[in-house]
Amino acid sequence: MRAHEAGVLHAEVMTPGPAWLRVPDDVNALLPQLWARTVDRGPDGALRVGGVDVRDLAAEHGTPAYVLDEVDLRARARAHAEAFDRAFVDLCGGADVYYAGKAFLSVAVARWVAEEGLRLDTCTGGELAVGLRAGLDPALLGLHGNNKSDAEIARALEAGVGRIIVDSPEEPARIAALARARGVVAPVLVRVNVGVEAHTHEFIATAHEDQKFGVALSDGVAAAVVADVLARPELELRGLHSHIGSQIFDPAGFEVAVRRLVRLHADTLRTHGVALPEMDLGGGFGIAYASTDRPMPVEQVAGRLARTVAEECAAAGVDVPRISVEPGRSVVGPTTFTLYEVGTVKPVVLDGGGERTYVSVDGGMSDNVRTALYDADYSCTLASRASDAPPVLARVVGKHCESGDIVVRDEFLPGDVRRGDLLAVPGTGAYCRSLASQYNHVPRPPVVAVRDGVSRVLLRRETEEDLLALDVG
Repeated sequence: MRAHEAGVLHAEVMTPGPAWLRVPDDVNALLPQLWARTVDRGPDGALRVGGVDVRDLAAEHGTPAYVLDEVDLRARARAHAEAFDRAFVDLCGGADVYYAGKAFLSVAVARWVAEEGLRLDTCTGGELAVGLRAGLDPALLGLHGNNKSDAEIARALEAGVGRIIVDSPEEPARIAALARARGVVAPVLVRVNVGVEAHTHEFIATAHEDQKFGVALSDGVAAAVVADVLARPELELRGLHSHIGSQIFDPAGFEVAVRRLVRLHADTLRTHGVALPEMDLGGGFGIAYASTDRPMPVEQVAGRLARTVAEECAAAGVDVPRISVEPGRSVVGPTTFTLYEVGTVKPVVLDGGGERTYVSVDGGMSDNVRTALYDADYSCTLASRASDAPPVLARVVGKHCESGDIVVRDEFLPGDVRRGDLLAVPGTGAYCRSLASQYNHVPRPPVVAVRDGVSRVLLRRETEEDLLALDVG
């Protein structure tokens, strides 16, 4: 059933479980595409990551907790840097990969991705502050945002960031004034709505024109903004930018976006005599959240984009500019699982027959709102032991006072799941901690990194004292 703001009795009732969900042959099996590379089961069936037993993690750090595989994150960051650089080396000398910090950002993660060859994309002053605190070269940072404040732009200029993304027709004047007051020239890209609606959830499709991001390609708006930027000596137009959405599996949308972006790039050369040196194709590469998801390997994504860029630039009669991309989810999403402890277990008989077991855990929509916000699918597994019990259809729910407080909508768990067991939900590295809240005054969980048999806290668990410290009433 789907959540409804007026309560569960108003929700749409559906048959138990989605059509794609199959009863597993082995309820203890781990699907490799869903888990970080060092996750496995120990001899007694308990989950391990980086050689550390999850029962030991729960004992030391408590639950719920986001558990991050550092080896996996570094490997994915390195794979993105190498794949795109290799794909574009013969076309434009390589490519620059900006890690989209909005997916998940901490000082340690910013340092790790930089060490593995990535730059950092930020979209608020807070994210920019993390990158600077991490000691990253400001020239390798970018600042996005559809409503950047003067203070955020000023901080970026004073820090010397390598790019500011123009997101609206009024921004060039503001950025120019702030740059002039500081005696600097601001390097900028113009974010263009290329009219491509990616095959994804409505709320994370970001290049169709009826939305808040960027400047429209139609009616000459983008071309006018480009002309405005070029006319201001305080601004250096580095290139054009496009981002068509998130959690995308089909690269066809990127290919259409490239075609339209190259056309504007070529028109800029013909109209103004300016060959823009850069072009950013955004991110949004999908990952596997459920058994039916089949994300394309990053090497194939990079290869497809490189072929399209080469073909379109050749057709337009222009040289290939330096290409950049902005992956976030595909770098960090699969690296992390959330570890919960089971509380109440409640079998429910459904109308029309069938049964679903509601498994309540000690977290919920405050640490993973994506199921409620995007109707996202997740998987899970019994983590503290193996089980020979037959599988039952389960719904993993949280402790919050909302009928829509669902973590995993449908999954098969062992029929003997009980209070005190540990559950692990994979694929929670992207947007779960970033979107986490303190709803119902539940403190946010820690982020615990594991590597080579050792765990350490990247972001500590919030406490009730933290919550009360904000209350000055």
